[in-house]
Amino acid sequence: MNPGLSFPTGLGLEQLRGATLAEVDAAAALQHRIDRKYLVPLGHARRLLARLADSHHVLDLGGRRTTSYLSTYFDTPELGAWRAHIQKRRRRWKVRTRLYAEDGLCRVEVKTKDGRGATVKHALTVPATAYGSLTDHAARFVDRVLDRAGVPVTAGELTAAAEVRYVRAALADLGHGSRVTLDGALTCHRDDRTAALDPEHVLVETKGGTRPAPADRLLLGMGARPLSLSKYVVGQSLLTPGLPDNDVRHLARTHFTTGPDAAPLPLPFERIRVA
Repeated sequence: MNPGLSFPTGLGLEQLRGATLAEVDAAAALQHRIDRKYLVPLGHARRLLARLADSHHVLDLGGRRTTSYLSTYFDTPELGAWRAHIQKRRRRWKVRTRLYAEDGLCRVEVKTKDGRGATVKHALTVPATAYGSLTDHAARFVDRVLDRAGVPVTAGELTAAAEVRYVRAALADLGHGSRVTLDGALTCHRDDRTAALDPEHVLVETKGGTRPAPADRLLLGMGARPLSLSKYVVGQSLLTPGLPDNDVRHLARTHFTTGPDAAPLPLPFERIRVA
């Protein structure tokens, strides 16, 4: 990689036309979608954006083209969500609170899979101070969504299991309704340990229909291949002692390093520690 490149400055986001959040949501909200993930060198990500500049807009929030994300994931004591993913069960699920740090916006999100393998996401906006916890209102929301998806888990069984932080740039094809996100500076936290993605790599996700989007075809042309890679599952696989060996851990060990937890990020409220 060119040593002068870094995320996100090395992506070349300035070459894309900007779009407001309302424009992106109107064209490509995609709460029901097919997700494809690719782990690529930063230089490949830059070339991808250059090829998408004619068709895609980048989310621009008053001149800011990236957002810092913090996500606390909830799981059962037996790590039911983690195991469902590792075992490739049909009814996979995730529950998290997500904080958009610069905007002070927080949501409770529940992701499930439908009968065709597509991701279905439901979200509830909550106060920023609720980040890292499930209030009574949020718990009722989680219970409704999981029950409708046929997932035999309730919010009362869940506790905070891990935290994931990263910086995201979001692109949208406003004409065709597909999206591309690029995540860097990715770290996973549990107790006092951290797993960090190699800074020379970017996690690219395409979000669209059953047919591959233009971004997928471009990535395939660069030699990238879709991966089953969940940020939460990676974090648990690397940071939780005693878990069975698995393919995710083998992949993650080639791109992630582990070590003591970094200093807490400055937030407008006390940071939630994940135990």
